[in-house]
Amino acid sequence: MNASRRLFLAGLAVSTSAGACSSAPDAAPGPKPTPTPTSSTTGGAASPTDAPHQSTKPAPARPRGDVVHGPRSQSAVALTFHGAGPASLCRQALAVVASAQARITVLAVGTWLRQNPALAAAIVDAGHDLGNHTWSHLPMRRLHAPEARREIERAAELLERLTGSRGRWFRPSGTPRSTPTIRAAAARSGYERCLAYDVDPLDYTDPGADLVVRRVLGAARPGSIISLHLGHPGTVEALPRLLDGLSERGLRSVSVTALVGGH
Repeated sequence: MNASRRLFLAGLAVSTSAGACSSAPDAAPGPKPTPTPTSSTTGGAASPTDAPHQSTKPAPARPRGDVVHGPRSQSAVALTFHGAGPASLCRQALAVVASAQARITVLAVGTWLRQNPALAAAIVDAGHDLGNHTWSHLPMRRLHAPEARREIERAAELLERLTGSRGRWFRPSGTPRSTPTIRAAAARSGYERCLAYDVDPLDYTDPGADLVVRRVLGAARPGSIISLHLGHPGTVEALPRLLDGLSERGLRSVSVTALVGGH
């Protein structure tokens, strides 16, 4: 086996841990993060979600522009959550949403979902959208095309294994908007459009529940797609007041799929 082939195979065996989610634009390209070995590279036992799987990968989609918001004629918004952090916070959020009879969209980091596979059914069975937020939350703008494809495809395969579907939506990590490289990589895994947003309360900076509520309610409009993060206690604490405030403004919380329909 020649040297370039050995390097390629070694690269495919590496997996990285999910980092804190930030929707701020990336800085100028710099050194790539150092990968953290998983059980598959250290000789440990594989998790059930690492078992062989017969993929039903769809034909590549035709890339289109990002979905930033839904129709402004809708009396609804979409609360979208970056899926990472303690499973207990996710379950608290799901309970609040169920109590309000609302629907949300969760974009799951693959490593998070592998560690918490039961959350996939908890999200989907409750009628929410479950989508792809890359495998290990690398800064997508810095990745070359093969790396971007692996980040998206590996998470897509796990979603399919856990739920029977790759989900309709992909959101790139570390950037509020996709790039041509990201869109092409997403399309190869069957995602026609990347999911962006038009309301960002910067809840990942942990400003406190009160400020998260004020920022969202001050910026949300009919058709808005709102970026939130499950792994932050202040966000979950803010959620009941967010849903009440949106309802008082005549705005229902629906899934992105319901908000945009076939657009």
